[in-house]
Amino acid sequence: LITTSSGAKFGKTESGTVWLDPQRTSPYRFYQFWYNTDDSDVVKYLKYFTLLSRENINELEHGVTTSPEKREAQTALATEVTATVHGKSAVAQALKASRIFFGGEITGMSESELLDIFSDVPSVEITRDQLAGAGMPFLDLMVAADVTKSKGEARRLMQGGGVYLNNEAVSDVERTIVANDAIHGKFIVLRKGRK
Repeated sequence: LITTSSGAKFGKTESGTVWLDPQRTSPYRFYQFWYNTDDSDVVKYLKYFTLLSRENINELEHGVTTSPEKREAQTALATEVTATVHGKSAVAQALKASRIFFGGEITGMSESELLDIFSDVPSVEITRDQLAGAGMPFLDLMVAADVTKSKGEARRLMQGGGVYLNNEAVSDVERTIVANDAIHGKFIVLRKGRK
């Protein structure tokens, strides 16, 4: 039985078990599981679950103590284990998904990939009718989606450059959102702040 440094059973998370089957745990979530390994566990897991050389693991261990903010050991762990289980192309997709989640280019992602990336993110449903005709004022959408508490807060954030629509900055407080703004005709991604 493998446990974490806190004594919890390995592979059990608050949201459920991590599976090898990509139908049960997508490669993106699988990669994120390994990437989120605690500093106190990562070296042990590199030794258990990868075929990296002892020298390489020792270098990564040194990085955990000298510059943990870089998360080099976690990146190596996530990359190696995901590539072993799902292949190198799955690692590339997981990295692309991670970049999108934190502000990268959204175009080119499939519907299922977008659903997977944003499945744990708070969301609301807006009817197509609300976006028909002249559309919905962006300020109203920010409040409806609970991104901001008021139109005034949304306006201030927009004027300060802190609001993004489909990962592109929006500063026009008069902007309206129409159905054509939806990715795949279904998704509108709103974000405030750089993270």
